[in-house]
Amino acid sequence: MFRSYEDHSKWCVTQKRQKMDSNEATTSESVSKKRGKTKKVKRKVKPDEAPVQEMDQAEGEETEKKSVSGPCFPPTFSVSEIKNKQRRHAMFLKLKEEKRKQKLELKKKKKKERKALGDQAPPKEVPKTIENQRIYDETTVNPEDEEVAFDEGTDEFSAYFSRLTNPKVLITTSDRPRGRTVRFCEQLATVIPHAHVYYRRGLALKRVIPQCVSRGFTYVMVINEDRKVPNGLVLCHLPDGPTAHFKVSNVRLRKEMKRRGKDPTEHVPEVILNNFSTRLGHSIGRLFAALFPHDPQFVGRQVATFHNQRDFIFFRFHRYIFKNEKKVGIQELGPRFTLKLRSLQKGTFDSKFGEYEWVHKRHEMDSSRRKFHL
Repeated sequence: MFRSYEDHSKWCVTQKRQKMDSNEATTSESVSKKRGKTKKVKRKVKPDEAPVQEMDQAEGEETEKKSVSGPCFPPTFSVSEIKNKQRRHAMFLKLKEEKRKQKLELKKKKKKERKALGDQAPPKEVPKTIENQRIYDETTVNPEDEEVAFDEGTDEFSAYFSRLTNPKVLITTSDRPRGRTVRFCEQLATVIPHAHVYYRRGLALKRVIPQCVSRGFTYVMVINEDRKVPNGLVLCHLPDGPTAHFKVSNVRLRKEMKRRGKDPTEHVPEVILNNFSTRLGHSIGRLFAALFPHDPQFVGRQVATFHNQRDFIFFRFHRYIFKNEKKVGIQELGPRFTLKLRSLQKGTFDSKFGEYEWVHKRHEMDSSRRKFHL
């Protein structure tokens, strides 16, 4: 017990001071601990920890090397996972460049190995293309087949190939042709000998064909256009057909071609037909061959080429020159265009009652990229 009130008050004051001192001590300890932690972060590296630092530096150099050589991604990474379009495109270009470099290095390595092996090197691998992976067609023509020879002797072109007729071609257009289509017809007339350009004047094709037969024409060629651009070709063999309808694309006239030669001369050109291997392709090839006279004039050194590749028929017109015994130079004269067969009709042109030998049905026939019809 306290003797007086004053002793009690003094005791309370001393107790408060002791509590305040204890609080200050705890706060100072916590601050010193925090300062010690920060000091630990900033402290100097001891000699015992030097190898660890060297390992970290080596790892950093390796990552730098990897970043220089190309981007490294996890095995399950896909560029399509990147949502930003610009970053995704940039990453795709990086990956593409890296694949190209790897392919080039592998090619150089194989070349060195082949050079080192010399004659003992293994034969080169044939690259896989759509052409050599083509699905076999049952109608592929064998030149030695007797049935094919009999058909050729009795078809509509037999009179031409037995030299009984000479080709004479009429080239016309659709109604009201534009300047580009007219120029295309005029340039075709310089490529095909004995070709004459006439304007339609609104006449129906059924009325044009009898007039052509009476005047001794063996072909009617109609150039159709859409939006001032040639887009279709109807080729009708007279007098008994057949009639072929083509889609025309990639037309390049002479003035639009770079490094072209001078205008073609009036010499009869040579004709080259490539890759018309099926029965349908064989008949289309004979259709094109009958456009030109039998005996080419080799003095003119001009060649008309119909090259079939994946059912697209590419037309080119060249002049060649022999530089020496081994080298030949060629010069394109123009025009150039691409044809795609749409239909083959028996007889002359008849859109209503005509009988079709073959019609291109895109959804049924183009189901496989390795299936070709010509």
